[in-house]
Amino acid sequence: MSAVLPPVRPEFERALEPLADVAPERPLPLAQRLWRHAALRQGLIVLALALLWEVAARLAGNDLLLPTFTQTARALADGLAGGELLDKARISLAVLVQGYALGVLAAFVLTVLAVSTQIGRDLLATLTAMFNPLPAIALLPLALLWFGLGRASLVFVLVHSVLWPLALATFSGFQAVPETLRMAGRNYGLRGLRYVAQILVPSALPAVLSGLRIGWAFAWRTLIAAELFFGASSGRGGLGWYIFQNRNELYTDKVFAGLVMVILIGLLVERLGFDTLERLTVRRWGMQR
Repeated sequence: MSAVLPPVRPEFERALEPLADVAPERPLPLAQRLWRHAALRQGLIVLALALLWEVAARLAGNDLLLPTFTQTARALADGLAGGELLDKARISLAVLVQGYALGVLAAFVLTVLAVSTQIGRDLLATLTAMFNPLPAIALLPLALLWFGLGRASLVFVLVHSVLWPLALATFSGFQAVPETLRMAGRNYGLRGLRYVAQILVPSALPAVLSGLRIGWAFAWRTLIAAELFFGASSGRGGLGWYIFQNRNELYTDKVFAGLVMVILIGLLVERLGFDTLERLTVRRWGMQR
């Protein structure tokens, strides 16, 4: 008995449509291409705010209460050209870097202890519940009693402002690491700091970067507020003292120039620092859009 063969479908060719009949894709208009750039859109928002500021100040007609945008820009340019604003910014940033680095180191040690032992988790949960709601600036009078009128008092409150939010964000990121990655690390024999550095930190990097951003923002705000108080007490300080001193002398345009300087430094750190780090790591690795 012969096997029944399936029917064979006859072959045929389908003619493709000529490419000439396909209309070429038209490029977007110049306005739409420019609008796709986030930097341009954000620049237009800043320009609109500056224009609104100028109009509101001219309507108020009181330079002592609200100087115009042009007056503030002139005071900012004079402060930068004279070097006073740059010197104050250097003082503030030197203190900030020291306190921020110590806070990051303390948060990393506390978090590693928390992911390694049960007592470490209990310690992190207890300390963050106690101290995270406590404003860092509220500790400044106590820091002045302990460390005196010096940089150590500012560093102390900066460490407090960075430590707890960063530790919480990092520990939450470590807890969200998939179990398959944890098992892969253990199968390769990773333990202790190698396990944290090679498995937990890369996997939880979006949460770690978020904690670093939050810690930076808290530290920068705390430093300026502390310098307002600290500078008034000791006659020294950075941008916060510059703002406080010019407020006492009724140079409102310089007060606004100091505030603009604080904003500009914050934008530079965000754009050139954290955005660049995020682009080179989590976005490049496909962990974040």
